[in-house]
Amino acid sequence: MVKVVFLHPDLGIGGAERLVIDMALALISKKHEVTIFTSHHDPTHCFSETKDGTVQVVAKFDWLPRRILGKFYALCAVMRMIFLALYIRLFVSADIYIVDQVSICVPFLKFLSNKKVLFYCHYPDMLLTERKSFLKLLYRKPLDYLEGLTTSMSDKILVNSLFTKGVVSNTFSQVKKCEVLYPSLNTSKFENGYEIVCTDVNLDSFDFVFLSLNRYERKKNINLALEAMAYVKENCSESVKCHLIVAGGYDTRVNENVEHHLELEQLSQKLDIHENTTFLRSISDTTKLFLLRNCTALIYTPSNEHFGIVPVESMYCNLPVIAVNSGGPLETVEHSVTGFLCEPSPERVGQAMLQLIEQSELKDSMGRAGKKRVQELFSFEAFTEKLHSFVMELC
Repeated sequence: MVKVVFLHPDLGIGGAERLVIDMALALISKKHEVTIFTSHHDPTHCFSETKDGTVQVVAKFDWLPRRILGKFYALCAVMRMIFLALYIRLFVSADIYIVDQVSICVPFLKFLSNKKVLFYCHYPDMLLTERKSFLKLLYRKPLDYLEGLTTSMSDKILVNSLFTKGVVSNTFSQVKKCEVLYPSLNTSKFENGYEIVCTDVNLDSFDFVFLSLNRYERKKNINLALEAMAYVKENCSESVKCHLIVAGGYDTRVNENVEHHLELEQLSQKLDIHENTTFLRSISDTTKLFLLRNCTALIYTPSNEHFGIVPVESMYCNLPVIAVNSGGPLETVEHSVTGFLCEPSPERVGQAMLQLIEQSELKDSMGRAGKKRVQELFSFEAFTEKLHSFVMELC
């Protein structure tokens, strides 16, 4: 048995958080002792495994600011993770550390220690922000340099896709080697309680329901799903009742979530699809599962997404995926077999939606092909064995 300690900055609801929890569950299944340390964990805004005792979670230093004067998010995240790393080094015993998102804490974990650090890079943080001013450029310069340097100090670096592997290699000259560990699906949570009743939304009054499932962030390009829905409404018979459900992570502490939700509601009004659109925020696992099982298709709009676990979840639930043809979906979605890969334009996405409406038999055939693809390439068992081998290699 190996004592594994995870460090994650903010254990809310998102793809990175889902991956960390699945890593913890995989190692627990191998009889390892696992604890996730984080600077923030809200029991009302988290995955169920982190509040029902399945995974042990310890939150520290939430009193440290997340931002200063509405800015300096990255610096604050770095400071919170450094405090967390110092606390763990002083008061927590471990055989191996697993870190993700913020690499600057790595040298603090390794200082005067022979313990190994595994770093999971979802995507270089330096590529996730714009530098619109000279001051922002100066602010980011040391953070960007330290990100590359401290990432390379890890004993093993994992990434979520071949796409991300290429980006990391091109971005961090100090990183000589990284390996791919695809996020996986813990399929057991999709098998339980097949008959689910959902009170959040009624699908019975619609013929075709399309689902957008992302955090309320501008980079997720949810606007595209609304614009594609407007295209469908304009080009579809009035007798066909189509609907779009926009659902995803929403945190009132995050200004962008609040602002973007309002922007999307306003856009639906402008496009005259407000009666064809439902917005859901921070849905429960039960509601998510209900939607994945009962909608017509997933509309996945982010461009250059690092991996994207939602298309994999959708395919496992026999739900076809319409995704933008870049990033992770190029590795997960098989065009014209498990869904459609489209140029990021309302016309192209809308045409794929219309094809599913006009050829309704595609939902079943693509759904079956999608589930088979997930079982073959992204099983939790394969994920568990590969992660376990990485951990044992470092111990």
